[in-house]
Amino acid sequence: MFRSNTSYSHQCLLYNQGLTPYIDALNWQRSLVAERIKDKSLDDVFILLEHPPVYTLGQGANSEFLKFDIDHNIYEVHRIERGGEVTYHCPGQLVGYPILNLQRYYKDLHWYLRQLEQVIINTLYTYGLRGERISGLTGVWVEGRKVAAIGIKVSRWITMHGFSLNVCPDMTGFERIVPCGISDKPVASLTEWIPDITCDLVRATIVESFAEVFDAELVEPQ
Repeated sequence: MFRSNTSYSHQCLLYNQGLTPYIDALNWQRSLVAERIKDKSLDDVFILLEHPPVYTLGQGANSEFLKFDIDHNIYEVHRIERGGEVTYHCPGQLVGYPILNLQRYYKDLHWYLRQLEQVIINTLYTYGLRGERISGLTGVWVEGRKVAAIGIKVSRWITMHGFSLNVCPDMTGFERIVPCGISDKPVASLTEWIPDITCDLVRATIVESFAEVFDAELVEPQ
């Protein structure tokens, strides 16, 4: 499914990170975006990491989709500038943050969302799973269960935020929310189909898929 040649139209810096506090990654993204708004010649960036347990809400998210009091709780919660409703991040879930200048690709947000979905679909295909889209919704499903969520922010065609793929997380954190505001479609992790799958294994596949879908050579910073 991936092409065999190594000629790409773009270059993108790859930061393959470990467990990273959410607020640190958020501030990092904001800094990268600000730099690229000022200097459009800077390289694109793809950050791939995991987060400690944290809930995030999009800028217009409905707090009714939380099953706990946002003002009196023991959980880390952030309302951020991406689109979409509430979601949950934790170890065992791979999170991808592309910082791309869409003027180098295609200036269409729907196109960009579909490309992020395709990165996940290609990744799942590698493991014999059929990732599916659902009309009118954003994300990727396997057998009717959502395994990947997507939420983005674009400023002057520079992207931030991105996608999360449930590889082998503790799924109990999702019980405290209505994930993405969708009550009739359950969430799932890849361990339901591949019990021994790990994030370390899937990382390399996501990187390969991202390079293919965005026609970008991913290089680690020197």
